[in-house]
Amino acid sequence: MISHKTGTREEWLAARLELLEAEKELTRRGDEVARLRQELPWVRIDKDYRFETEAGAASLADLFQGRSQLLVYHFMFGPDYKSGCPSCSAIADGFNGVAAHLANHDVMLWAVSRAPLEKLQGYKRRMGWAFPWASSFGSDFNFDFNVSVTEEQQRQGSVDYNYARAAPPLTQAAEEGTTPTRPVHEGAAKGAAMAGTEVAAYVRERPGMSAFALEDRTVYHAYSAYARGLDALWSAYQWLDRAPQGRNEPSYWWRRHDEYDQH
Repeated sequence: MISHKTGTREEWLAARLELLEAEKELTRRGDEVARLRQELPWVRIDKDYRFETEAGAASLADLFQGRSQLLVYHFMFGPDYKSGCPSCSAIADGFNGVAAHLANHDVMLWAVSRAPLEKLQGYKRRMGWAFPWASSFGSDFNFDFNVSVTEEQQRQGSVDYNYARAAPPLTQAAEEGTTPTRPVHEGAAKGAAMAGTEVAAYVRERPGMSAFALEDRTVYHAYSAYARGLDALWSAYQWLDRAPQGRNEPSYWWRRHDEYDQH
């Protein structure tokens, strides 16, 4: 039995036109927010960050590969992970085909993770992705851009994420493999299991994206976003938001694209 309200085509059209006005207003507001985003002051990057890539060692400036703009997706794949974060993997499925278009529009798109390059390359082959992926293993890059935390920060609860001091997801007891003093979020537990690591190690990595500009051989940090600020990059959600039942996710439902049952 249909539980959603039904109506005539005329009633649907009237409601759709009303919704269209709201959608247009959202689009206009989105354009304004994009303009404000582009007007943020740039911050000069003076630290010499080093990365490992398929082409060898690279600096942050090298990642631009002749373009003036660089977008980095901070992919959750820590040194202790056996596989990439399933949520980040779903997001990467969406931008995998975009990288070539951006590269021909003066923008390089890279994923960066702390796992050693060999792990990243193996997982990239498994997923069938083409975008470039660099390892920041041994670098301060992830920590400086607030997408990785140290074990000490985790124990002390001194974790900044999404421009605020975040409550630590685990206590020292949980880190040591004993019983946490408060429940672990379902998503963290499932994500850790799917990544093949302990929950404590899993949540030391966080998702995010950062934008950089290169001008007169100097790199500048232009923008970063985290948490729900990444929603627009998760293309499956943009489609689900237009489906009859929306996101419809009472629990952690997604898997890697090669883990779904084939129908």
